[in-house]
Amino acid sequence: MDHQNLELIENIRQQFDNTPYPRIPLEQSPKDNSELLYLHNLVTAYYFRNRKVINTEGKVILDAGCGTGYKSLVLALANPGAKIVGIDLSEESVKLAEQRLQYHGVANAEFYALKIEELPSLGLQFDYINADEVLYLLPDAIAGLQAMKSVLAPDGIIRTNLHSSNGRAGVFRAQAAFKTMGLMNGAPGEVEIEIVRETMEALQDEVGLKAFTWKADRADEAWIMVNYLLVGDKGCTIPEVFALLRATDLEFISMVAWRRWDLMDLFKDPDDLPPFLAMSLPEASVEERLHLFDLLHPLHRLFDFWCGNLNRTQAFVPVAEWTEAQWREARVHLHPQLRTSQIREDLSNCIDSQTPFEISRYIIVPTLAPVAIESTIAACLLPLWDGPQSVVSIVEQWLQIRSEIGVNLEPVSEETAFEEVQEMLTRLEVFLYVLLEP
Repeated sequence: MDHQNLELIENIRQQFDNTPYPRIPLEQSPKDNSELLYLHNLVTAYYFRNRKVINTEGKVILDAGCGTGYKSLVLALANPGAKIVGIDLSEESVKLAEQRLQYHGVANAEFYALKIEELPSLGLQFDYINADEVLYLLPDAIAGLQAMKSVLAPDGIIRTNLHSSNGRAGVFRAQAAFKTMGLMNGAPGEVEIEIVRETMEALQDEVGLKAFTWKADRADEAWIMVNYLLVGDKGCTIPEVFALLRATDLEFISMVAWRRWDLMDLFKDPDDLPPFLAMSLPEASVEERLHLFDLLHPLHRLFDFWCGNLNRTQAFVPVAEWTEAQWREARVHLHPQLRTSQIREDLSNCIDSQTPFEISRYIIVPTLAPVAIESTIAACLLPLWDGPQSVVSIVEQWLQIRSEIGVNLEPVSEETAFEEVQEMLTRLEVFLYVLLEP
């Protein structure tokens, strides 16, 4: 590694030693944040890729660039029984991460002050790697991703992200301005942070940089540092993301918030596109569609995605294409992050009050609009809080519920009840609220 890159790495290390991140209080727990746990649960990524439910017991999970350990704690709570390994360039951050997990009683975790490129020295293989907000800081992203790939289990999954050149354009412009002012020579600290604050507050409100990037209500030291003064920060485009994956022989699986990247959502009427688009878009690759989305509507700061080893996706038949025989043999799992006593109690209250059960309020990210189920039929999901159930048993539960409140419902055949349950489960599986295995 050349002298310039070594100096950059040292500046990044010093920056996070001086200003550890994230600055989340030690005692704060994510245990009730169903959405955060959903995004960091190996079950979510693995099911999305293979349409199979995986048991996290005994899995080994890496938090690469763990910082002060909040995401390590999230990973531990989201993946019961897994071993958590955290690494970070900053020794100060690693100390704080160890303290955090000890405070919350997580025993099966270990942390190392280590560069990502040095991962093979641990002698471990990982079932899941979370490299959050770190890859875009590396002088050589290819080398970093290759190091992670070298310790990834054959069927393992990497969740990582890169900054969008378009989605973060204003912040990159701000960084260029403060580099010009000499504030990013070496590792910025409290003095540079205060100069940024004073500069931004001194600007008139209509000045472009302030109008588009400054958030006075959020501008604490950590926020200024990871936006305006982040040493090593850089952006890229979707083609550059896919070029990175090709260079490391990794397979793109999906954007983590996949529903927020649907190109068709950008058009007033997706069924009535201009002729050129109507002919060309159906033939476009995933890469082309994501690139066009980012160019048309640079909504996302991050390209946050899952990837894995080539040709390891298991073949499956989409639920929408299942035969009746497959449905009758299938088992239903409630997503682990919905299997809480509080959510079950909320559902029971909706049943008692005969109000719709808005399941999406616990996990919003895979949706664009609220997802609610009529409480009457939602009642047949209650056994899922005790464990997986067969589709047939859920249909039987639905028929029993109908018979008990038959005064308000028209009698139906077993075939009709089956179709009603099938429709509900198909709808919920799209958002991974329920997980179906044939």
